[in-house]
Amino acid sequence: MNVYFHTFGCKANQYDTERVREAFDANGAVVVDDPALADLAIINSCTVTNESEVKLRRLVRHVANSSHAQTIVMGCAAALDNGVIAALPSVRAVVANAEPGTVLRAAGIDDVGAQHAAPPLGTKSRALLKIQDGCDEHCTFCATTLARGNNRSRSVAELVDEARALAEHHAEIVLTGVHIGTWGLGARDSGVVTPGPSPEPRAPSLAGLLEALIAAVPQVRFRLSSIEATEVDDRLARLLIEAPRNLAAHLHAPLQSGANRVLKRMGRHWYTAESYRARIEWLAERLPVFGLGADVIAGFPSETDADHQASLTLLRALPFTYLHVFPFSVRRDAPAARLPGQVPPDVIRQRARELREVGEAKAAAHRLRRRGQTADGVVTGRLKGQVEVMTEDYLSVYLVTDLWDGRPRFEVTVN
Repeated sequence: MNVYFHTFGCKANQYDTERVREAFDANGAVVVDDPALADLAIINSCTVTNESEVKLRRLVRHVANSSHAQTIVMGCAAALDNGVIAALPSVRAVVANAEPGTVLRAAGIDDVGAQHAAPPLGTKSRALLKIQDGCDEHCTFCATTLARGNNRSRSVAELVDEARALAEHHAEIVLTGVHIGTWGLGARDSGVVTPGPSPEPRAPSLAGLLEALIAAVPQVRFRLSSIEATEVDDRLARLLIEAPRNLAAHLHAPLQSGANRVLKRMGRHWYTAESYRARIEWLAERLPVFGLGADVIAGFPSETDADHQASLTLLRALPFTYLHVFPFSVRRDAPAARLPGQVPPDVIRQRARELREVGEAKAAAHRLRRRGQTADGVVTGRLKGQVEVMTEDYLSVYLVTDLWDGRPRFEVTVN
């Protein structure tokens, strides 16, 4: 059986797809890059924006029109499907999760392959390690909590074992999940961590997990995926500051809005614009090299011109090196769809454009500052005679392939 895979969405989705791909590979399937060559297409879906679901439906129809393949849709949008995805042409099954065994059964395969407790995920020098799943927060714009369920943390022992296997093939390991800053608070089940905070000074925490991972595989560089700024505690900050070879000096810290009134309506109760700014400024003062990204939503319901200006002011004040800007998109399963004060589409587009302009200016300024400086680089890909290298602060540097000696990690000069 030839199987084609496509992933929409976040690094957690990418990790889930790789686990499913490994399961199919272990059961004799051949992975192909072109859906026209496939007998089965497996699409991992995303529900973070309406656009992501539009793209999903477009791809399913493309597969149906361009090949004889049947399609299995799994993941977040699949978990919330009301029959729309199932009714698309050539859809064989809609799987409300990305559990490899469930997807195999949906494809009519009995899992007789090897166990995949710690597969070498990722085909390049960077790998993904999902440390938890789900989220206990209820942001009003988000349907991911509904799709993925409550927060569940994996155990230290399991993660250390998987990291050791990944380190045999990869120079960088990215810790990912849905809400990684809450690692250690999931219900105890099959080895995951006891719920709730502990009064002990070494209570389970993301920093504690990182310390265990660094001790187990000190030769690799770890990187955090998206994490809330106010969840970067002093113990985690110490690792960022004092162990740059072990933990990349890079945070992607979702902001969403620089206006406290809007943050409250978003349900993001655990920080304010002021507490976000204070934590970022504290870190920036102590990190000589610092890659900083953020998610920002343009045109959330009832957002005023003054709210938008507050976001622009905060974004300009902080040392961001890139931004991910999302025009507000109504999610039918999210509470924000029912909020009054929906912003007109043309206003949303204009505000998104202004936010992106700030992000582009920040990115250009950061690269200019770094030009000519040395960086800790990890190879992430090869394309058209060039090697792509990622620095600790999340910059891509390109080298002529002939000048590369084959090492997956080396010092590079930012160009």
